Amino acid sequence: MKSKSSHKIASAKKTSGGILETVKTVVYAVLIALVVRTVAYEPFNIPSGSMVPTLLVGDYLFVSKFSYGYSRYSLPLGLPLFSGRIYLPFSDLPQRGDVAVFKLPTDPSTDYIKRIVGLPGDQIQVRHGNLYINDQQVPRRPNEDYVYEEGGSTILLRQYNESLPREPGEPPLDHRIIKVGNNGPLDNTPVYAVPPGHYFAMGDNRDNSQDSRVLSAVGYIPTDNLVGKAQFLFFSTDGSARWWEIWKWPFSIRYGRLFRGIH
Repeated sequence: MKSKSSHKIASAKKTSGGILETVKTVVYAVLIALVVRTVAYEPFNIPSGSMVPTLLVGDYLFVSKFSYGYSRYSLPLGLPLFSGRIYLPFSDLPQRGDVAVFKLPTDPSTDYIKRIVGLPGDQIQVRHGNLYINDQQVPRRPNEDYVYEEGGSTILLRQYNESLPREPGEPPLDHRIIKVGNNGPLDNTPVYAVPPGHYFAMGDNRDNSQDSRVLSAVGYIPTDNLVGKAQFLFFSTDGSARWWEIWKWPFSIRYGRLFRGIH
C-alpha cells in the first residue's frame, strides 16, 4: 500500500514532467516556424499604398524565400553568418516584373516591396510618365480609371496596363499601374545605369512611391538585399474593424482578394 507522501511525490513528478513536455513542444514549434520562415515562406503585410493597385494596404502575403536563393537577409535579424548568395537548383535570378521584397539599401532593418523593372546593366529612365528600358518605351494601354481611397478621401486616378519585357522568348508581363498625371516630380528623370549585381525597382502607384528613382532614399538594390519573391495573398482587410471589434471582423475582410497569386 502506497503512503500519502509517496503519492504526492509521484504527482509532483508527473506535473513537472507535463510542464517539461509542454515547454519542449513550444520550443520545437518555434524552431520549426523559424526554419519555415528562413528557407521557405515568410508572411508580410502591406502598410502603404505604393503598390496599389496590385497590393492594397491591409493585404497579407507569403514571400518565397527560396526563389532567389539565400543571403544573410534570409536569416532572422539578418545575421551575418555568410556573405553573397546561396543558390539552389530551382532558384533563379529576378526577372523584370517580379514583385520582390528587399532590405532597404540605406537602412537594412527596413523591408520594402516593389516591382523589379531594371536588371543589371539596364538603362532606366522615365519620360513624361512613361517608362523606358534601354531607350525603348515600355508599352502601356489605358484602362478604366481607378478609384483610389486614402485617409477618408477618394481620388480618381488614371490606370494603365503596362507590358514589361521579360527574358528572350518569353511573353511580356502585363500588370496594372496607376498615375495622377505625367508631369510629377518623378515623371521626368535622368538615365539610371543599373550597376552589375544590382536591380532597379518601382512601385505600381507610380506617383506615390519612393523607390529606386530616389537614389538618396532607395536607389539601386544589391543582389544580397533581396529577401524573396511575393507569391500569394492569403488574407486582406480594409482596416474598418479594430482588433477588439470582433463583431466587425467578417465585414472588414476583402473576400475577393483571398488566396490569390501575385503578378
